Amino acid sequence: MALHRTSGRWRLGLGLALATAGFWATLPIALKVCLEILDPITLTWFRFVVAMVFTAAWLGARGQLRGYGALSRRQWAMLAAAAALLLGNYVFYLLGVQHTTPANAQLLIQLAPLLMALGGIWVFHEDFRAAQWLGLALLAGGMVLFFRDQLDAARQAPGYLLGSAWVVIGALVWAAYALLQKQLLLQLGSMQILLLIYVAASVALLPFSHPASLARLDGLHWAMLGYCALNTIGAYGAFAEALAHWEASRVWAILATTPLLCIGAVALVHQWWPWLIAPERISTLGYAGALLVVAGSAAVSLLGRRTAR
Repeated sequence: MALHRTSGRWRLGLGLALATAGFWATLPIALKVCLEILDPITLTWFRFVVAMVFTAAWLGARGQLRGYGALSRRQWAMLAAAAALLLGNYVFYLLGVQHTTPANAQLLIQLAPLLMALGGIWVFHEDFRAAQWLGLALLAGGMVLFFRDQLDAARQAPGYLLGSAWVVIGALVWAAYALLQKQLLLQLGSMQILLLIYVAASVALLPFSHPASLARLDGLHWAMLGYCALNTIGAYGAFAEALAHWEASRVWAILATTPLLCIGAVALVHQWWPWLIAPERISTLGYAGALLVVAGSAAVSLLGRRTAR
């Protein structure tokens, strides 16, 4: 079976990966605010519906709503599996955000791109040098330090560990989704793949959602919900395109900086609107862990980059 190969335009892939990191760094803040009124299923359903409408309009305007008829049964099965996995990631992550902090959720979800990188090595035979393995070890150590620091908060917040467990499960299913998405790029464009996933997820969640609860939202919560929905389009559109131009392991290295960006975003939001979200409680140990995550991701990305052929 043929395997997907990147386009070699690594600068474009880098820019798209950075955009994805920015979207994901700010997403937990908006989700935390929306969950004050909406349940996780309804929130997820709304995000998928908006993403479906915008993506269909985008593809339709460019005459790209074609190509699905050429898919084989195996490819349709892969699409169905990818949709189920991405749906699971959304729900599990939201369940986790309900009980933990934005920064902790963002750091734990980094298990997802880490597993994606390892899967890229195993499935797509991507190169991974000794220096990159050292970077991976630094990143893993940083995650351990950060979570050790956050365990103090777990003693004061019931459900904190349960929320962390939900995020870890979400990371596992996301990694599997990402590898399926990369392989499906052989048959369809990234936005075509995402459209089918959005349609399937919207239909699957509708019986379990409560659209009437949207009427209870005020202006602030509508703004946060709108950002969550548009974040879906921007983040996953940029992420899918990044995989088309850059190796999965390199994309993961950039996404690993998301927790540090999230910590900064939470601090800024709390400074400007202290009533909107509580500040992160991070000690020196926690900050050291976050910096190790960034250092490890930089090592994986920069030390392993090969000269373009």
